[in-house]
Amino acid sequence: MNTKHVEDKAERKKLKRTARKKAAPKAKRASGVARGSNKKKVRHMSKGQRKR
Repeated sequence: MNTKHVEDKAERKKLKRTARKKAAPKAKRASGVARGSNKKKVRHMSKGQRKR
């Protein structure tokens, strides 16, 4: 929800909370999907001479 136009912090918080309650519940994460530190790490290319 876009609350950029709302200046008052309390008002913005109230709007966001009501929007969160109205929103459809998010689906559970699939069992095979890792999250955070359990994700596979990216193999970095060797340093030094450029490859591309």
